[in-house]
Amino acid sequence: MKTYSTDQIRNIALIGNTGSGKTSLAESMMFEGKVIERKGSIEGKNTISDYTEIEQLNQRSIFSTVLYTEYMDHKLNVIDTPGSDDFVGSVITSMYPTDMVVVTINAQYGVEVGTEIFNRHAERLERPILIAVNQLDHEKANFEQAMDSLRQTYGTKVLQTQYPLNTGSLFDSFIDVITMKMYKFKDDTGIREEFPIPAEEMEKATALHNTLIESAAENDETLMEKFFEQGSLSEEEMRKGLSIGVRNRQIFPVFCLSAKKNIGTKRLMEFIIKIGPSPASTPMLKNNSKTEIKCDAAAPTSLFIFKSTVEPHLGEINYFRVMSGKIAEGMDLTNANNSTKERLTQIFAVAGKNRTKVSEMVAGDIGATVKLKNSKTNQTLCGPGIDFTFEPMQFPNPKFRTAIKPKNEAEVEKLGELLNRAHQEDPTIEVEHSKELKQIIISGQGEHHLNILKWQLTNLNKLEVEFIPPRIPYRETITKIAQADYRHKKQSGGAGQFGEVHLVIEPHVEGAPDPVKYKINGKEINLSVRGKEEIKLDWGGKLIFYNCIVGGSIDARFMPAILKGIMEKMEQGPLTGSYARDIRVAVYDGKMHPVDSNEISFKLAGRNAFKNAFKEAGPKIMEPIYDVEVLVPSDRMGDVMSDLQNRRAIIMGMGSTKGFEVINAKVPLAELNKYSTILSSLTSGRATYTMKFASYEQVPTDVQEKLLKAYEAEEEEE
Repeated sequence: MKTYSTDQIRNIALIGNTGSGKTSLAESMMFEGKVIERKGSIEGKNTISDYTEIEQLNQRSIFSTVLYTEYMDHKLNVIDTPGSDDFVGSVITSMYPTDMVVVTINAQYGVEVGTEIFNRHAERLERPILIAVNQLDHEKANFEQAMDSLRQTYGTKVLQTQYPLNTGSLFDSFIDVITMKMYKFKDDTGIREEFPIPAEEMEKATALHNTLIESAAENDETLMEKFFEQGSLSEEEMRKGLSIGVRNRQIFPVFCLSAKKNIGTKRLMEFIIKIGPSPASTPMLKNNSKTEIKCDAAAPTSLFIFKSTVEPHLGEINYFRVMSGKIAEGMDLTNANNSTKERLTQIFAVAGKNRTKVSEMVAGDIGATVKLKNSKTNQTLCGPGIDFTFEPMQFPNPKFRTAIKPKNEAEVEKLGELLNRAHQEDPTIEVEHSKELKQIIISGQGEHHLNILKWQLTNLNKLEVEFIPPRIPYRETITKIAQADYRHKKQSGGAGQFGEVHLVIEPHVEGAPDPVKYKINGKEINLSVRGKEEIKLDWGGKLIFYNCIVGGSIDARFMPAILKGIMEKMEQGPLTGSYARDIRVAVYDGKMHPVDSNEISFKLAGRNAFKNAFKEAGPKIMEPIYDVEVLVPSDRMGDVMSDLQNRRAIIMGMGSTKGFEVINAKVPLAELNKYSTILSSLTSGRATYTMKFASYEQVPTDVQEKLLKAYEAEEEEE
């Protein structure tokens, strides 16, 4: 395989809703570029993209697949992505190394909710967009309806470059208003014939052609002046204007396709090559020093790893984009994130599971390597003389969580290793070994997302696991002042144990003055603050600890032990065993014994005094509340609203965006268990949501009573 120069490379990601035909389009592009001799199909389980067992079982893309094809003396790096929001991480990692996205639209449905989600990420990453209305051969295809939904989503940026002459099972031709030709296709071979535009279509085609020219002229002042002078542009001038418009996200051209029948694929590829941005013409990325790095083969070498996977019989594969300079087989680089030295023993151009060994690659190209020692996703490798990193990819917050454990307790360590590796391969899988909840919590983008992980653990790693309901990280605090004292006394043969602690607790309020005196149950307690410790708690909130001992009733050397006892109870609150927070404690009196007093005695006395005071201080349980944004089709709005209200949600606002209704609500985490599955069921998979931690709020009285009873029952069982 030849080495392509930077200006001969085009990098694109195929994005779109499940069922829009991304994999079929990728297959068609590989076929047109002669990378494969015959096309596979989803139903036949033999496509170049979906080559893993789990994808073939599900008959859908689950992982992103790096591909390439060669056409018109150019190399097109194509990344096929999953269409489900559950696997949005793969979509983001695919957009990052590419310079343009092709959005596939199912001609039956137009813009779907998954498309809208991925569009948001494309907008955030400022990726140019081409739109491919696919499956025009389906009997229910409706091109005009699809165009209406595109205009609703993208507004006036949508630019029609083609339109079909017939849709449905007879679809075999379309008008191209760039070239002003009619293309007609023979059978399913992709072989096309060019014809003049029929007379009855000339008026429509001319109007669209003129709109195209006007849009092209608007993107360049010189072209605009020429357009005003001559009323038209040459084909070369039009291409220049379109190229600028596409690159600046001012134009979103629309193409007609039946990827299964190979209709329209060549024209799409020709447009990408002639008008789409090359790596050298896209905005330069900034390194950690905010310096722009030019995509230039003559510059110092740097590459960015955007994906890491482990494959049977091969081990770990790292997929990268050459950000600058050149790389060659046997080249030594340095990982700028961890200073590890790495050698590129082999370099591959990748087409799914097929890998073609190459000797070198230049800036802008995408490839893979193996046997790196300590380099993972989101890391940068640099050549001699430079040491910088590129900004890491940003992923959405998780929205589905579950606890996981191995069926064989002896395999906990193996599970931890495999989960850590799963996070390296897919950063949207988050793993937490929660000391608080005494569970391993895994979080992802949906139930299906984590079920795929479970399948892999069971079938590929031979580790039987089970999902169990995750505990909720409640918090405990108090609402009023309370006093308690506790004497710990234990006598056995030899030295005994003795410690007595008197303390007052109250809610901590930021900025409040130090305590001077309390009046509790008619009794005044005067304080003289001798020492103060402000402890920021790892789980949020604070503990303020005051030493108010006068007259030596408790020796100063025992104060740390008292604080330690209080902290133990803060870590396992008296109500439900959850973390406690935002409390002030003043130790003002106590007693010692000249022989029997020791640290353990005062630790136990402090812990129990705190526990007793806590229960008298108007204790309350607080629960995590999340900001939830739901994107839902208008015809399912009522069902979704009703379900949210049943989940104790507080609706904060409603709106609409690009054809979808938006609901913003605050919802307790305890009510969000398996919400992604329920939402999908309510809306036939047409809605999605995001969630982000907002705050801790007090639980309702009836909920608190249930939690207290459940904890008491659990304590009795133990």
